[in-house]
Amino acid sequence: MLDILGQNAQASLRSKRARNAKPAGPRARRTVSRRKFLFPAFLALIAAVFICLRSGYFDHQPSQAITAPVTRGNIEENVLASGTFKPIHLVAVGAQVSGRITALHVKLGDTIKKDSLVAEIDSTTQVNDLRTAQASIANVKAQREESEADLENAQLTLIRQQTIFRNQAGSKADLDNAEASVKKITAQIAALDAQKMSAEVAVETARANISYTRIRAPIDGTVLAIVNQEGQTVNAAQSAPTIVIMGQLDTMLVRTEISEADIVKVKVGQPIYFTILGNPGTRYEAILQSIEPAPTSITSDSSVSSSVTTSSSSSTTSSSSSSAIYYNGIFAVPNPNNYFRTYMSAEVHIVLGEAKDVLIVPSSALGARSADGSYLVQVLGDDGKPSSRNVTVGLNNNVSAEIRSGLAEGEKVIIGEASATAMKNSSNGGPPPPMGF
Repeated sequence: MLDILGQNAQASLRSKRARNAKPAGPRARRTVSRRKFLFPAFLALIAAVFICLRSGYFDHQPSQAITAPVTRGNIEENVLASGTFKPIHLVAVGAQVSGRITALHVKLGDTIKKDSLVAEIDSTTQVNDLRTAQASIANVKAQREESEADLENAQLTLIRQQTIFRNQAGSKADLDNAEASVKKITAQIAALDAQKMSAEVAVETARANISYTRIRAPIDGTVLAIVNQEGQTVNAAQSAPTIVIMGQLDTMLVRTEISEADIVKVKVGQPIYFTILGNPGTRYEAILQSIEPAPTSITSDSSVSSSVTTSSSSSTTSSSSSSAIYYNGIFAVPNPNNYFRTYMSAEVHIVLGEAKDVLIVPSSALGARSADGSYLVQVLGDDGKPSSRNVTVGLNNNVSAEIRSGLAEGEKVIIGEASATAMKNSSNGGPPPPMGF
């Protein structure tokens, strides 16, 4: 009975509150909706923070040193350059006379001896020039014989006039005429002698031109290129046209392009080793024999070229100043089996210095250089604490450095730093997973 009365009283109270309550407005409804949204978001944020704490995402641990041991080994400092193979003697065999090539006696790749017949040029013009010069000599000889006869007659006349004049039977004028006639004919003979010498020179020139129609090899070598074929006409009026190109291949010269940044380090007599593209695993040894005093671009300099105008010379100067400058270092390589080919490329290493069985550290371990030439290095001790130490450095090729004093084999030098978080993530297989709700 009491329960029933209590339930009725609660129902009456709720009904009274409902009658007295005001209807909820729009603002009250927005507040209730916002509370419903913020509560799940707050729970998601707490979950994300918990995941990050579990994974160590917010750890701020001090950085750890990256070290490298002091090792013993060999070190080399060198200059890297690009080289090109060329025959020790490279000759363009040309023609000194004009005409049509009537015969070509060599083929590409033939190995021939010096003075071997290479080609023949039509010699009709040269033969005719020789015949003309020989005819001129014959003409001069005939004129000289005639003048000699006239001289002999004039001398006899002069003797008679002298005798008559001594006997006072002739005039002084006849004697003078006889003397003048002898002198005149004598001068004519001297002029004919000069003409004869000129004609003989013309004969020799014509004979030489005939010999030039038979082109011979100037050296022992191999035919590397045939520029003009049989039947072609060559014109030697302005320049000697090239028939074939020959080279001596038993010894090759490597012309090495050394940059202006490295040329101050390079000296004649330094050891060299090189590789070729077709066999990069084999190393060939040589010695640097010479360094050309000027780059090849000097031939295009406006001060030594008379054929350039002011505008072209200014453009040449500006272009040469903006381009890289290379100096040619030259060394010879034996080539008995013709293994190295003409214009083959070579990767050349000019050895500036080398040391064997020395202490070596990475070049990145070297700090600032002191006034006395030593370098500052950070060494990690057995207790895990770094300490500074001055070391003396020998060769340094920017990858490894030779340590002459200040370090012992097996010690660890600091070459960098890595955060503990990165090292932990690396050991765990990667960075922490991305956060998600």
